[in-house]
Order: sequence, then structure tokens, then C-alpha cells
Amino acid sequence: MKELYDAIRTIPDFPKKGIMFRDITPLIKNEILFTKTIDLFTKQVPPDITKIVAIESRGFIFGGALACKLKKGFVPIRKFGKLPCETIRHTYALEYGQDTIEIAADAFEPNEKVVLVDDVLATGGTAAAACCLIEKAGAKVKKMLFLIELKDLGGRKKINRYEIYSILNI
Repeated sequence: MKELYDAIRTIPDFPKKGIMFRDITPLIKNEILFTKTIDLFTKQVPPDITKIVAIESRGFIFGGALACKLKKGFVPIRKFGKLPCETIRHTYALEYGQDTIEIAADAFEPNEKVVLVDDVLATGGTAAAACCLIEKAGAKVKKMLFLIELKDLGGRKKINRYEIYSILNI
């Protein structure tokens, strides 16, 4: 795991002062580390899931690769106004305002079991909103997968009713 930790670049004060941005670019540009990451995620996916769902935008990198490897459908959760079809939306609070995310209204058959994938679990707000959105759309979140969990931000508390797996804890 050390090589995965070492591949995460921390950029202070990005995108604004006081934020420590975790840059995954060094990890995903390395074919060995990227493949290892997808392999670790693959081992965590329950056998009865039907789709992989990922959150815009960096979650798409892992979610798309995982769906392809598992031969499962891929469903994107997008920011408001980015999907051209009929959508279901969910608005949630941020520490500095609010945001809205959407999913295609026809993304799931009733009661499908899915895995949600994203790059970072921070405060848990976006992940919790994504779970609400998935459930509004008729599916069940079976497990959540994250590359990085920022432990000090306590995001796990907001989503602790779900099974969670994080590769790296920072």
C-alpha cells in the first residue's frame, strides 16, 4: 500500500486557502498503480450488484474502469444541468452553500443493487447526497468504495448506515 500512499500528491491551498487538495494524477498515470487500485476495488464488490455508480468527476475514472472490468453497467451522478435526459435531482447543503446532483431517471430497474465509487471521502456530504439520489431512483446502495478517506473530516459518520471501504486512510 505504501506505493499507493506515495503516489498521492498533496497540494496546499488548492482550490482555496486552507484546503489540502489530494491529487490522484500521479497514481492514475501509472499503469501498475492504477491497475492495482482497480484490482483492490474489484475484490470489494459484492457478487449480487448490477451496476457501478460514480460521482462526477474523479469518481468516473475509477467507476468506469471498475464497471468495465466487472462487465457491469455504469451510471454517472452528475452536477445539475449536465444530463440531457429526464433526471432525478437531489439538493444538499455544503459548508458554504448548497449543491444539486442528478441521475438519469431511467438509470435503474426497481430494487437494483449497486456499488457507489468516488475518489475521496471527506465530510461525507456528497456521498450521502449520492446515496439519497440512488435510492430516489429506485436502487439500493450495497457498498461504497473510496480511494482515499480523509479521517479527520469524519465523513464516515454521515454515511455509516452503508458498508464502506477505503483503500487509503489519510
